[in-house]
Amino acid sequence: MESMNRILNLSKRLVKKAFNVIGLDIVRLSKDLRVAPETAFLLYHYQRHNQRRLEHLASLGLPITGSTVLEVGGGIGDHTSFFIDRGSKIVTSDAREENIEILRSRYPNIKVLHLDLDHPPEEFNELFDIVYCYGLLYHLQNPVKAIKFISKYAKRLLLLETCVSYGDDNLINFCTEDAKNPTQALSGSGCRPTRRWVYNQLKKYFDFVYMPITQPNHEEFPIDWITPPPKKILTRAIFIASREKLNNSLLTEEIPMKQIRH
Repeated sequence: MESMNRILNLSKRLVKKAFNVIGLDIVRLSKDLRVAPETAFLLYHYQRHNQRRLEHLASLGLPITGSTVLEVGGGIGDHTSFFIDRGSKIVTSDAREENIEILRSRYPNIKVLHLDLDHPPEEFNELFDIVYCYGLLYHLQNPVKAIKFISKYAKRLLLLETCVSYGDDNLINFCTEDAKNPTQALSGSGCRPTRRWVYNQLKKYFDFVYMPITQPNHEEFPIDWITPPPKKILTRAIFIASREKLNNSLLTEEIPMKQIRH
């Protein structure tokens, strides 16, 4: 019996290793070839990451149910149903036509827009209770313009998650990304701003800016902002900007140097 268990455990490890290698090979290929969105977004890494982010968002107890929502950078719609399932009326959007085609196929009963936040329209004909911007800001070459635009159309809340850099300086930290990969910057240029920079930008447009005292249970969401991680990985943070004061014990108006896992 013990021998059989060892064989089963070894088989599981080999399958997992093979899957990870395949995933890495797909990402490597994207440097030379365009990858189908269905392939890129359905990798284990992205699916696990989405699960941990949405678990965390649900845990915050924010007033989402029954709201009108604008989702920007919706990708292929892996977060969209979170709001649908809470009775919200959602409009989703993306900058890539191949992603928009999938969004319309997956959600034929909701409005899907082409919206490039590096080049937002001068005017938008609708206001929303909530603007949802998870996983987009760091893929933009003009994050200042993007934050100004989405803030204008959020009547109550702006929910924002992005990759950030360590440090307390007020820096954008521009970088390059692979424009051929549908999960990366359309322009090929992105940014890794500090938390201080994001916080200060949001403060220009909202009376109240919060950060959770918790972080999603995922290695890309640090809980220690004093000591950078030993290896180079993406590091992420979450911001909640509000028109009104939120009495929520899970939120702080400070930029926390220590957080806890959800």
